[in-house]
Amino acid sequence: MQTWQEFIEAEQQREYFQVLQARIAEAKVNGAVIYPPETQVFRAFELTPIEQVKAVVIGQDPYHQLGQAHGLAFSVERGVRIPPSLRNIYKAIQVDYPEVEIPDHGDLSAWARQGVLLLNTALTVEEGKAGAHSKWGWHEFTARALAFFATQKPAAYLLWGAHAQQVAAKALATTPFVAENLLLQSVHPSPLSAHKGFLECGHFRATNTWLQARQQPPIEWLPVANNGQKQGDLFTK
Repeated sequence: MQTWQEFIEAEQQREYFQVLQARIAEAKVNGAVIYPPETQVFRAFELTPIEQVKAVVIGQDPYHQLGQAHGLAFSVERGVRIPPSLRNIYKAIQVDYPEVEIPDHGDLSAWARQGVLLLNTALTVEEGKAGAHSKWGWHEFTARALAFFATQKPAAYLLWGAHAQQVAAKALATTPFVAENLLLQSVHPSPLSAHKGFLECGHFRATNTWLQARQQPPIEWLPVANNGQKQGDLFTK
């Protein structure tokens, strides 16, 4: 099975990616502040090797304020206020698993290390300008990444909002795992739409049920509270 690193290196040789890199470099020369830091742009792939991917969550573009983005969709660095959409994701998990405790941070690295690919469709953004790089070539890169992955193995796809659903529909059009993939669709967890069915979508328990049926360990979405003591070392480190 090809690695993500091999996939990325091959894409970097393509014309569209070289144009993308040139535009980002030019923006930096002109004084633009780009998020996430350069070392974290491909963090979703680094934390979740392709052979370990169990589930895929598709976001849009990175958070565009200082200290937020760190290469994982919906996730923020520790010490940063939990964004509204992520807070709603936590609430939906708690509907599925009332015994869990919502953490005081929005760092989803633990999900990535358990096999959840947290992939935005644009991997960089300019400070204060949401979606600034969304048409620079990232969408082609992530579409190709998803289409490539879809030929390798089945997975659970958690598709929140029209954007994620459209991206996945295109990427999965030729997958050999149509009958095996788990496709879970809902409205976006944004405060503007979460009340329209996201909070009760059941995607987190459904994903674990699917994984266990395939003899794979479930994902610890959030730590379990037990007599006031936090459990789940993944979330307390």
